[in-house]
Amino acid sequence: MNKIRKGDEVVVLTGKDRGRRGTVLRRVDDERVVVEGVNRVKKHVRPNPLKGEVGGIVEKEMPIHVSNVALFNPATQKGDRIGIKTLEDGRKVRFFKSNGELVNA
Repeated sequence: MNKIRKGDEVVVLTGKDRGRRGTVLRRVDDERVVVEGVNRVKKHVRPNPLKGEVGGIVEKEMPIHVSNVALFNPATQKGDRIGIKTLEDGRKVRFFKSNGELVNA
């Protein structure tokens, strides 16, 4: 079970975008996620008339390592660590380590 999933609101812990909040757009693999508005780079794109793409400089989000983001806890208004526990009925759920509340996602 992944501690950070698509659609989660996260806070960046390190790097040039430290402190910035955004939602996870997608998981690239087990270790990297793409966060909305974070780690934006300018990429030079060659025109492709077959696909109808024009050339130029495009700004896009690049992946960031999962260890550099923390799930946003609305109760404390901070980034928080995540744990996984099994309930009595056998379901696995995520919870915030600071206050023990379940993550509603």
